[in-house]
Formats: sequence, structure tokens, C-alpha cells
Amino acid sequence: MREQVEKALEKVRGYLQFDGGDVELVDIEDGVVKVRLKGMCSSCPMSMVTMKDGIERVVKEEVPEVKSVEQV
Repeated sequence: MREQVEKALEKVRGYLQFDGGDVELVDIEDGVVKVRLKGMCSSCPMSMVTMKDGIERVVKEEVPEVKSVEQV
């Protein structure tokens, strides 16, 4: 599952990097993907929107076993 999640994160990583940010996979526990937003994304007031509408949506589409994506 980790490899599939990494591939899904690669799909959104380019958009994040374009705005000076990035995302790092920290862990996966019981279908919950834990990520760390980096760079500009870590302090952006829109980071929760990015998490739910961007990162989580793509990861869940690509890896149906994922229940949610959380920022740590």
C-alpha cells in the first residue's frame, strides 16, 4: 500500500512544489495516511483545503483502501 500512496502523492506533488511547498509520507496506520506538509504548505492558511480537496481526494481515488489522510 505504501508504494501506491507514494505514487498518488507524486500526482499532487508538482502542484504543491509549484507554489513552494511539498508533501512527505510519514506513516500509514489502519488505512489512515499520515503526511507532513513542507515548505510554504506548512504555514499556508489554505492547507486544510489542500489536504481534503487535493491530497486526500487523489490518494483515496488511487488507493481505495485509504480511509483518510491526516496532517502530522
